[in-house]
Amino acid sequence: MPDTLDLRVVPPAVGAWVAALVVVRLSASWSAGWGAAALLVALVACLDAARSGAGRRRTVGRGRPRRWSGAAVLVLMVVGAVLLAGSAQVAARSAGPLLSLAAAGGRVDLTGVVTGEARPLATTWGEPRVRLVVTVDTVSVDGVRTHAHAPVLVLAPADVPLPFGARVAFGGRAGQTRPGSREIAVISVLGTPRVLKEPSPWRAAAGGVRASVDALASALPGDAGALLPGVTVGDTSAVPDELTQAMRDAGLTHLTAVSGAHFTLVAGLVLGLAGLVRLPRALRVLAALATGVGLVLLVHPTPSVLRAAAMGSVALLGMLVGRPARAPAALATTVVVLLVVDPWLASELGFVLSVLATAGLVLLGPVLVERWSGALGRPVAVALAAPVAAQLVCAPAVLVVQPSVSLVAVPANLVVAPAVAPATVLGLLAALVDPWWPAGGVLLSRLAGAACWWIGAVARWAADAPGARVPWLAGPVGVLLLVTATVAGTRLLLRPGR
Repeated sequence: MPDTLDLRVVPPAVGAWVAALVVVRLSASWSAGWGAAALLVALVACLDAARSGAGRRRTVGRGRPRRWSGAAVLVLMVVGAVLLAGSAQVAARSAGPLLSLAAAGGRVDLTGVVTGEARPLATTWGEPRVRLVVTVDTVSVDGVRTHAHAPVLVLAPADVPLPFGARVAFGGRAGQTRPGSREIAVISVLGTPRVLKEPSPWRAAAGGVRASVDALASALPGDAGALLPGVTVGDTSAVPDELTQAMRDAGLTHLTAVSGAHFTLVAGLVLGLAGLVRLPRALRVLAALATGVGLVLLVHPTPSVLRAAAMGSVALLGMLVGRPARAPAALATTVVVLLVVDPWLASELGFVLSVLATAGLVLLGPVLVERWSGALGRPVAVALAAPVAAQLVCAPAVLVVQPSVSLVAVPANLVVAPAVAPATVLGLLAALVDPWWPAGGVLLSRLAGAACWWIGAVARWAADAPGARVPWLAGPVGVLLLVTATVAGTRLLLRPGR
């Protein structure tokens, strides 16, 4: 008999999500007060439950024993933990003069470490500029220097290289960010920023591999060269606007972003190779873990990458154990831990899509495979179930940024599926091999480039197909309608005998 899905940890995950959305928009004192109150109520409930279990039950109304719901207590504990942890982080980021300077548009000098890859800004006039994230540690205003620890969004000249992991110094004018933003201020650099310290050796090595990817991609023509860095390490700076839109219309944007699929694919390949050489289970797990850590270092340990690694680990774990009934607990626990560590993730669309896609793959995917295996055969059912499950659960969230529904996403993902693994794996191998065997690196990059060309060709074909995207009602009402349609469609797909 199949296991019954355990959904008891889903309410705490939802509570953690709501608390994370709130805590980054409130003052630290308010969040700490509400978090302490939630934990206090949970503690009282636990004490009351302990006394009731010992035979000393309190009565309410007509002598009924008062019982506390374990799920409610767990939700209160999770909400309290997210609020308290988030309030501490908000307080640490708000310390110093940056907030007041951003509100007043003041001049400031900063030093810090580059923690976000430089991305070119689209400008129609003036000098080319890039946007990057710097975690500042010192702030100087009118010669008065104070310590700080907060990320800022920096708009800097494009002609000065600021590598990831380097310690830099720069001055500029501070501006405000939107409420709830991860970055505490926007700094428009005035003058020329300086690199005070080069990246550490391991970060420099990762930068060298990324540079190899760029160099190999520059030798490839058209869409092959544009997509190779994105498919390999998530660098989409070379993708032209029309191809970006085509990938979006075809539902293939996830292929050029570092997602959980990257980690699942690479770790799954390592596990398969380890199984072929009959390594013990412990060594297989260690090999997959080491590969995941190396991939994080290569694509840079930004919050989105760490989130993707966590979600990929959950999906891989679900495939390894073959127990979809345990997947909700693993996924919900991962969501809670990530939001305690980084509550700003709750507002990011990438986090929403990762959670939804992972839930669809580990919950709906196996059920669809079982339903379709008899009529289609298991290989075809497995290939079809993944894009269908992901599209069903992610489509309502995509409406937030694009009020339309893609009708070609599932067939486009099916058609490009055979090219995804070669493009990713061969691209990574080419970058690793190129420094000591250039000829091998070029050969592997051309094979990966052929797979990338196919992805680009399918994206352009699907985007140009008649009725590729159907306009949909924007706003909450549109999301609600699409959720209703998704639930109805899912029930039809899962209906016995269909």
